Amino acid sequence: MTLRVLSPVAGTVVPLSEVPDPVFAQAMVGPGLAVDPDRTAGDAVAPVDGTVVTLHPHAFVVATEGGAAVLVHLGIDTVQLKGEGFTLHVVKGEAVRAGQRVVSWDPAAVEAGGKSPVCPVVALDAQAEALVEVRESGPVAAGEPLFTWQR
Repeated sequence: MTLRVLSPVAGTVVPLSEVPDPVFAQAMVGPGLAVDPDRTAGDAVAPVDGTVVTLHPHAFVVATEGGAAVLVHLGIDTVQLKGEGFTLHVVKGEAVRAGQRVVSWDPAAVEAGGKSPVCPVVALDAQAEALVEVRESGPVAAGEPLFTWQR
């Protein structure tokens, strides 16, 4: 099975190793990429078709029918914001389509609050070599491919 994983936000692609959090930077939860988001308020969208299996204001996981799960984390240490500045548009257990709005947020407000707004996008429980067609760097729009996950 081949799964195209889309960017949940518009911004600039950065390697996961540059995320200012060792859990993500060392790929402890899985391989992937990060997106340094544009500093405009907007929406984070689902990276794949599937079911929302985990949902917090600052993070969500979408699992596909085939069992692949993709984590999107909106900023680093944003759990400390206790949901402030985040608006959920789906509920846990809801089926979503790739590109569908999941959370609205304001990366500039996150940054102004002293947190990094960078967004890790992680293929949970994957091997690094399973990710191909990985976007190396540069600008990306929400809904554009970040990488392909071969399962």
